[in-house]
Amino acid sequence: MAETEATAAPIHGDKLYQKRARRALPLLVRQAEAKNTILYSDLAEELDMPNPRNLNYVLGSIGQSLQELTDEWGMEIPPIQCIVINKNDGLPGEGIGWFLNKDSYSGVVPQDFGQLPKVRQREIVQAELQKIYLYPDWRAVLERLSLKPAATDFSGFLTAARNFGGGESDAHKRLKEHVAENPDSIGLSAKSPKGELEYRLPSGDALDVSFLLQEQWVAAEVKSQISDERDLVRGLFQCVKYSAVMAANLLAEGRKRPVKAVLVLEGRLPHSLIPLRNILGVTVYENVRPYA
Repeated sequence: MAETEATAAPIHGDKLYQKRARRALPLLVRQAEAKNTILYSDLAEELDMPNPRNLNYVLGSIGQSLQELTDEWGMEIPPIQCIVINKNDGLPGEGIGWFLNKDSYSGVVPQDFGQLPKVRQREIVQAELQKIYLYPDWRAVLERLSLKPAATDFSGFLTAARNFGGGESDAHKRLKEHVAENPDSIGLSAKSPKGELEYRLPSGDALDVSFLLQEQWVAAEVKSQISDERDLVRGLFQCVKYSAVMAANLLAEGRKRPVKAVLVLEGRLPHSLIPLRNILGVTVYENVRPYA
């Protein structure tokens, strides 16, 4: 419920949601510094929470703490919990309305945010996200709340990934062909045209599978069950690279449509790589099995 976030207590306390809020805020600061939103489900997974719905009190506790600091410092601290969004509509929960600066959006009252047209909600959220990304004092906020920044040094993973190499395995080929034949395995309509294998980009890279649809361009980088942690790290960074090159490709052709590169795994992403996935903002599809 939207009111849940408004009734949560600030971050310091012994309730479970307050303890989780103290773990969550550094992760949100990490996302803000990376200028990336994070899905409810992804944040819950990183916090080892089985039910993302329980994040309402967690985010409300963060919001209440930031409001207290706003009053204490005499300067606006943007509602960083706005960075946590739903998978379906890309918007935060309705409870974010309680933490908006009332002077910034004339005529919008907190309890009515969820009743606004989606277009207006997105306008407001985009404005808040820009404030969050540009806010310079997130580290000071953590320090004032006696919290340490989230670890963001993935040097060990990166070094190992740089030293990885190898040709295409039969398992990789099978998974690639399965994704191309089954667009619904990566959230596309089952009626979508089949994907194109080894689609060449102007950069010389080849997309494992390309779905160049009328409304969007989606690429799938696939990793079979034999891929180790090093290869999965490479896959995450390949998705970041491919998204940028795909967008540049369309720009150079004078075309405009959303682009997205996703990572498709035959197995599961190791828990150790969840923070890296989240900070890079890569969508990962797990347990996609060719002949299941």
